[in-house]
Amino acid sequence: MSKSEKIRVIAVGLIRDGDRLFLGQGYNPKTQDFFYRAMGGGVDFGETSLEALKREFQEEIQAELTNIRYLGCIESIFVFKEKPGHEILQLYECDFSNPKFYQIAQIPFEDKKKKKVALWVDIAKCKSRELYVVPEQFLEYL
Repeated sequence: MSKSEKIRVIAVGLIRDGDRLFLGQGYNPKTQDFFYRAMGGGVDFGETSLEALKREFQEEIQAELTNIRYLGCIESIFVFKEKPGHEILQLYECDFSNPKFYQIAQIPFEDKKKKKVALWVDIAKCKSRELYVVPEQFLEYL
């Protein structure tokens, strides 16, 4: 079994502020389109998804989380850059501990040496699919 054939478990946080949602922005070079997904990352062996959620937010944008509540599990099977992917997402609703994160429009960060940005987006644009949110099942929690 190659690395690309493994199922990846990730923990992600749904953070809302009124009519806004905090998401990471990605780019698909094949379609030349941006996409958006909840911030978070991989669960390491021996680590709970809750621990991974907290660690990933700390590593990527130096943010502490509070009011963390488990929402559910999403299974996502997809193709990205012509490679199959399979993820199990553990979804949590949460808030930032530090109110400064609600004032910042964009936060640049690095993930696996790739420059990325996290930003506040309009929930209505996600629901109307004006913004492409992955996985699509995530929209059911908005």
